[in-house]
Amino acid sequence: MACSLEYVEFVLHQLSEVGSLEVKKMFGEYCIYLDEKPVILACDNTCFVKKVEDIKDLMAEAECGFPYPGAKEHYILDIEHKSEAIKVVRILLSVLPYPKPKKKKSIK
Repeated sequence: MACSLEYVEFVLHQLSEVGSLEVKKMFGEYCIYLDEKPVILACDNTCFVKKVEDIKDLMAEAECGFPYPGAKEHYILDIEHKSEAIKVVRILLSVLPYPKPKKKKSIK
């Protein structure tokens, strides 16, 4: 089941105070960027965040899952609890790297 646009809008609303948000659609699901960093995968109306050491304690009780087939296991972020979600997202924003720039293909 693909993620609904209403769910993505709810996620954006919950995180609106954190920074500049952008959504990119990918294969019927969504990647949510915060200040140009990919922070959340919204898949099947569920928010997935990368498992990084810096949020391990905050996410100790969180469920885990796979956002799409072949993906690494991620934490499932409880976006309903706004203040806790914002804490996690702020930490992720500080530790996740910016995406690598895409190489331009030259035509010969």
